[in-house]
Amino acid sequence: MTTTTRTARTGIRGLRGLRERPRGDDRGQTSVEFLGMTPFIILIMLVLWECALIGYTFSLAGNAADVGARKGSGAEYGADAACRAGALKDLPDAWSGAARVDCGRGSGLYEATVTLKVPVLVPGLFDLDIDIDGEAGSALED
Repeated sequence: MTTTTRTARTGIRGLRGLRERPRGDDRGQTSVEFLGMTPFIILIMLVLWECALIGYTFSLAGNAADVGARKGSGAEYGADAACRAGALKDLPDAWSGAARVDCGRGSGLYEATVTLKVPVLVPGLFDLDIDIDGEAGSALED
């Protein structure tokens, strides 16, 4: 029988009894657990990345609508074309392909609405059919 004593300088002593069990019982257990959790870790990272893409799409839609409204309100001729060109100018390729831009005059404002589709990180795995709208208005310049 082993006794355990604690001293202020050396900590716990007398642990020989715990080390006497056979060594081969749980060798590699950490590796097996890590390999078992790896697919879940990868799945969680994919979901988090898709959430980041959704947030970035919100930011892009709002910014594109703002730029489009400002370009349209300041144009003398072809306000709709200027609005559309301004809204699509800085969009990355993954978002600009399916972007819809609606521009028009409101009551004292030139309004722009940009609709973007959220791109999918892994296209064959799942499809997020989410459209995100960005709306903006700019005072008409006469």
